[in-house]
Amino acid sequence: MKALISVSDKTGIVEFAKELENLGIEIISTGGTYKKLKEANVNAIEISDLTGFPECLDGRVKTLHPKVHAGILAMRNNPNHMKQLETLNVDTIDFVVVNLYPFKQTILKENVTREECVENIDIGGPTMLRSAAKNYQDVTVITDPADYEKILSELKENKKVSLDTKFYLMQKVFEHTANYDAMICNYIKNEREDHSYPATLSLTFEKVQEMRYGENPHQTGCLYKEVGKCEGSLVTAKQLNGKELSFNNINDTNGALELLKEFDEPTIVACKHGNPCGVGSDSDIYKAWQKAYSADNMSIFGGIVVANREITAEIAREMSEMFLEVIVAPSFAEEALNILQKKKNVRVLELPKITVKQPENSYDIKKINGGIIVQTIDSKLLDEYEVVTDRAPTDKELEDLMFAWKVVKFVKSNGIALAKDKQTVGIGPGQVNRIWSTKQCVEHAKELINETATQNAVLASDAFFPFDDCVEAAHAAGITAIIQPGGAKKDQLSIDKCNQYGMTMIFTHMRHFKH
Repeated sequence: MKALISVSDKTGIVEFAKELENLGIEIISTGGTYKKLKEANVNAIEISDLTGFPECLDGRVKTLHPKVHAGILAMRNNPNHMKQLETLNVDTIDFVVVNLYPFKQTILKENVTREECVENIDIGGPTMLRSAAKNYQDVTVITDPADYEKILSELKENKKVSLDTKFYLMQKVFEHTANYDAMICNYIKNEREDHSYPATLSLTFEKVQEMRYGENPHQTGCLYKEVGKCEGSLVTAKQLNGKELSFNNINDTNGALELLKEFDEPTIVACKHGNPCGVGSDSDIYKAWQKAYSADNMSIFGGIVVANREITAEIAREMSEMFLEVIVAPSFAEEALNILQKKKNVRVLELPKITVKQPENSYDIKKINGGIIVQTIDSKLLDEYEVVTDRAPTDKELEDLMFAWKVVKFVKSNGIALAKDKQTVGIGPGQVNRIWSTKQCVEHAKELINETATQNAVLASDAFFPFDDCVEAAHAAGITAIIQPGGAKKDQLSIDKCNQYGMTMIFTHMRHFKH
């Protein structure tokens, strides 16, 4: 029996090759792998000695030869195939141990050139893998060093590799090559800055961890990450304390992080079930924490808290007095971490580049029955705004309007957010009509903060008002300013109502549905 070994990832390859050699398997190898094996005293044959043809074109052509692929692809139970091999003086190859040029590692390097990336597109490797996988009944194909021990165990115990194992290895090959080709395709698309939607969409993600369960205990779940640096993403956070993140933890925390990225000044976002429940900004992070907490000290129980500044001991002490699922910040003061680590179950995550946003052309993907729907992420806040009422907002109102507009962008539709002094005082998510969301905001503000919480507050709506009923409700609550996209047939009714009450309203001409 013969094994062809040509690997970029040389983890454990010397030990594996020696074990194969001890089992009487002849080793054929190429390039750097051959050199490494020979240095380790493995009795390997160089590929050019097998093919009778030298490696050429700076190693671009090594294994692309009939003596290689015929030896791999010949079906051992097909007499005609075996007769042809004999006529052509070709030996069978029974093991193919190959992993590919490090394309991913290359494209992730700083200041890498296009030429270097293209040169790291493997040709011979995928061809051998596909050949061997196609003939899985007769050829054991190995692309993952983690499988070496399994193969050796079966060879030692049964003197062969089982058909089930070969089929499993076949699956891994096509996963490996599909991932590799998708990376190449996406790299080229990004290099061309091509923002069009391709005729066929190939996406590739790397497994991070399996979860105990999915959204509910009867569902399974798993976390995958995009190929790339993913700076500012939850998948790059370092967990400093607590249990493994659950499906819901990850989903909810991601939403909180994306809202946090809209703010430059010290800000805290508290989130529950994918919606913000309290947001505060101020000159320092402790004041921001006080605002976020007091905005809704009921819903924050069992929630997610994210911060864009270091968590201090003062904040940590107050956090430790309540039940929180996840806390994320760019850093934690030593004393703060000591305090939080006393609570075994709270997940504490450090994310140094927490403010880094996704590229604007990133995809937002949702699964539907039978397919997916794809869009670019909602990367804009607004281009410009228009004052549509007789009264323009004061500087103070405008500051709060922009604060509320950032928040409502991440509230599930129909979404309403009330804010005052850069603090949310009421959030109404996911109602089936806008007036219900508005009334819910007002009721919650009065119940959770105080009866005057909405006096001189501002209101943000993620989409237009179809009628003037939300203006009526806002005025009754003491709200003085409104920001909304505009664009309804009856916009003038809302404008007139604001003018009647001396309120100010601005249109953004951009909506932020979040379904």
